[in-house]
Amino acid sequence: MASLTARVFAGNANHVQALHALSLPRVLTSRSARVAVSSAHSRRNGPIVRAMADGSGETPPVKAKEKSSVPETAPAVVGTAMNQLLGMKGAAIETNKWKIRLQLMKPVTWAPLIWGVLCGAAASGNFEWTPEDVAKSITCMFMSGPLLTGYTQTINDWYDRDIDAINEPYRPIPSGAISETEVITQIWVLLLGGLGVAYGLDAWAGHSFPIILTTAIGGSFLSYIYSAPPLKLKQSGWIGNYALGSSYISLPWWAGQSLFGTLSLDIIVLTLLYSTAGLGIAIVNDFKSIEGDRAMGLQSLPVAFGIDTAKWICVGSIDVTQLSVAAYLFSVGKTYYGLGLLALIIPQIILQFQYFLKDPLKYDVKYQASAQPFFVFGLLLTALATSH
Repeated sequence: MASLTARVFAGNANHVQALHALSLPRVLTSRSARVAVSSAHSRRNGPIVRAMADGSGETPPVKAKEKSSVPETAPAVVGTAMNQLLGMKGAAIETNKWKIRLQLMKPVTWAPLIWGVLCGAAASGNFEWTPEDVAKSITCMFMSGPLLTGYTQTINDWYDRDIDAINEPYRPIPSGAISETEVITQIWVLLLGGLGVAYGLDAWAGHSFPIILTTAIGGSFLSYIYSAPPLKLKQSGWIGNYALGSSYISLPWWAGQSLFGTLSLDIIVLTLLYSTAGLGIAIVNDFKSIEGDRAMGLQSLPVAFGIDTAKWICVGSIDVTQLSVAAYLFSVGKTYYGLGLLALIIPQIILQFQYFLKDPLKYDVKYQASAQPFFVFGLLLTALATSH
C-alpha cells in the first residue's frame, strides 16, 4: 500500500511523508513492512521506534511512551483469611494444614444443621435448660455440624475437584494444598467420629433402638451418593437439591427430636415438606457455579432451565412451601403460630424482589444474608408450634 501511495503522490514529497505517518498501523502489518526497533536511548526521549516500507522511504520517528498505562501482569485476586477459615469463596491462600482441613469442612455450612438440632429439641417439648440437656444438645450439634457436615463437605470437595478447578481453583484440593491421602484420611475420621458420637447419644438417651445412629448412617449414605458416582445425585437439579435440602432441615431436626422425645409420623411428613424450601435455598447456590456445572455436564436448574426460569423456581419452592406450612398450622388450630409464620414470610418475598429476582448472579449472597434469618426463625416457630 505504501509503494502505491508514493506513485500516486510522487509529485509532492510532503504529502507522501504525511500519509506514511498517518498510516503507520497499516504499514506495520503489511507483508512488505520491516520493523526496526532501535536500542539507542536518549536521555530525554527513551527508545525510538521506526517503520520502514520497501521503496517508499522512512517515516518520521515515533517516540515510545515513557510509561505504559497497562500493567505488565494482571492484578492478583486477593482473598481473605476469614473466608479461608469459613470455607467460602474468595479465600486467601493458606499453608497451615489444620486451617486447610478446616476450610475443607466449610464451617459456614454448619449453622443450618446446628439450628436444625435446636428445632428438633424444641419440637420434642421435653427439652429443659438443665446442664445435662444442654450438654446433650451441644453434643448432638457437634455431631451434626463439624463431624457429619464436615464429612459431607470434604467428600463433596473430593468428587468436585475437577469442577472446582474451573469455579474455585484456589480450593485446597485443586490447588494441591493438601494431598490425596490426607483428604481420604479426613473423610474417614469425620465419618467414623460422627457415627461414634451418634451411637453414644443413643446410649445417653436410653434408646432401645439406635434411632440417632440410624439417622446418621442414612444421612451419611445420602451425602455419599449425592457427591459420588455412579449415582451422583447432584447431577440432577431436582433430586440433588431436594436431597441437600432434606439433609439440612429434616435430618438434624429428627436427631434433635429423637434425643429428647419421640419422632412421630406427622413430624416426619412436615419436615420433608419443609425440605422443599431447602431445595429452593440450594438452587440459590447453583447460580454461582453455572460455568463449571455446564462444563462438567451437571444439570443444575440454572443450567437446565436458564437463569430467568430457575430464579422463579427457586423463590416459588421457598414461598409455596412456607405458605403451605402456615396453612397447616391454621388448619390444626395454631392460629397465632400461623400468623407469626406469615409475618416472617412477607419480608422474604420483599427481599426476593429487591435483590434475587433482579439479578441472582449479582445479589445471591446479599439475598441469602438478608432473607435467611426470617426463614430459620420461621422454622423454629413451626417447631415450637408442634411441641404444644
